[in-house]
Amino acid sequence: MHLDVQDLKTFYYRTRLGRAAQRVIRDRVVAHWGDTKGHTVVGFGFAVPVLRPFLKSARRVIGLMPAPQGVMAWPAGLQNVSVLCEDALWPLPTGMVDRLVMLHGLETSENPSALLDEVTRVLGPGGRALVVVPNRAGLWARSDQTPFGYGRPYSLGQLEAQLKRHGFRAESHEVALFQPPSHRPFWLKTGAFCERVGHRLSNRYAGGVLIVDAVKEGAPVSGTPVRDAMPDPLRVLEGIGQPARAGVSASILPARTTNPAKGIMVRRAAF
Repeated sequence: MHLDVQDLKTFYYRTRLGRAAQRVIRDRVVAHWGDTKGHTVVGFGFAVPVLRPFLKSARRVIGLMPAPQGVMAWPAGLQNVSVLCEDALWPLPTGMVDRLVMLHGLETSENPSALLDEVTRVLGPGGRALVVVPNRAGLWARSDQTPFGYGRPYSLGQLEAQLKRHGFRAESHEVALFQPPSHRPFWLKTGAFCERVGHRLSNRYAGGVLIVDAVKEGAPVSGTPVRDAMPDPLRVLEGIGQPARAGVSASILPARTTNPAKGIMVRRAAF
């Protein structure tokens, strides 16, 4: 079940822990998609906190927010690019999107399979999807003080298998949010240190979120295979000139003899 947009807005824009999480995830997204010039960048769920760096470079930026969650105007002070939509019914043409990031979208969707089908539809050839989900092995998925404590957390194997079933190839992955999900000042001050140490120690465990960079693969070949070479139709007529009974060799066919008594030709049985 999707969280309410006001709760997400409060966490990311009005709490120190939310702003720290926003900064960490945004930096990782930018590191994956350094150059988006001329690209259409789309975020689904509540991904707008990490989309701001692309407003200047990308050709178009769109924030899709699911209907059960609600929508808010974004970005502040600029023309609104935030759109309300259904999980599996996006107001986008097929193949329009070059880059897509999902944050608080997949793990809270009631139909993740239909959602990934819609992602496959809107991504163009070679399009990339950056999926951010709670890490099943991390601390953030076990605490309801943050939005990452809601929905279905994933392990790396589960997420990669689900993406593969929908035509994606996971090219890289990493974990982030190594600081504890606590609002206490001590942990907030040491957040940057925790991130540096965590990235050096682990690329799969302990982090609060999994980030998988997946590429849309081409459609698999389907239909009935056709042979390159067809048989010569004239070969079908071979053997008509000298027919033979099945199972009987030409060398043992009956021979013609002359009956001296009657002077007529007869066949000698070849049995």
